[in-house]
Amino acid sequence: MIYPLEMAPSPDHAPDSIDEAASRLGALADATRRRLYRHVAQARQPVSREGAAEELGMPVHTAKFHLDKLVDEGLLEVEFRRLTGRTGPGAGRPAKLYRRSAREFSLSLPNRHYDLLSEILARAVETAALEDAPVKEVASRVARSQGLALGEAAAASRAGAGCLARLASSLEPHGYEPRIEGARMLLENCPFDRIARTHTDLVCGLNLDLVGGVAAGLGCDDLDVTLEPTRGRCCVSARSTS
Repeated sequence: MIYPLEMAPSPDHAPDSIDEAASRLGALADATRRRLYRHVAQARQPVSREGAAEELGMPVHTAKFHLDKLVDEGLLEVEFRRLTGRTGPGAGRPAKLYRRSAREFSLSLPNRHYDLLSEILARAVETAALEDAPVKEVASRVARSQGLALGEAAAASRAGAGCLARLASSLEPHGYEPRIEGARMLLENCPFDRIARTHTDLVCGLNLDLVGGVAAGLGCDDLDVTLEPTRGRCCVSARSTS
């Protein structure tokens, strides 16, 4: 089940945890807040709280309270600008204006990250066209490179733990739901599930490349990352070889 916020995680931000995404979704549970968010999102120009209040027929203090809550949750952004166009002494204070945030958020249960798969495939198509190479071959390379970058980015914050634990904690933000059993790590969820059902070989291969890349980026040379297809789980698992 997917609950969209009209927006899914931006490459410039780490993926939200389920708790964080649920909090943002919860900010829109209030009917007044939804009306204000929709009004700001549909406006061609940034909206003042006075303008929003007048348009939606509510007190200014009510509009201000809910608009600022939406800013706190990252759903709206603010800017300050004089609406009269005047400058200098006597021009008055700039108005606080609201616009929809450039960030993207999504919440899906179970946790899915189709945006990550889309990014890998889009880069693969572009690279394959430039290199005049088979897309599937390039996609494998791109997935490995993406995983490597994710592992390298996570390496410093996960230093000190064993390799399986480090790999598990690095994959968790991307929806894999890792579970460690002794010297083996299972992935209880495929973040690309819907696509994997219809394009199994392709997606399982990309999962293997991505997870293997994360392990390499973490410097975990003593892990054997392999395909072990099992119904109801991600097709990739990892074992410690040390």
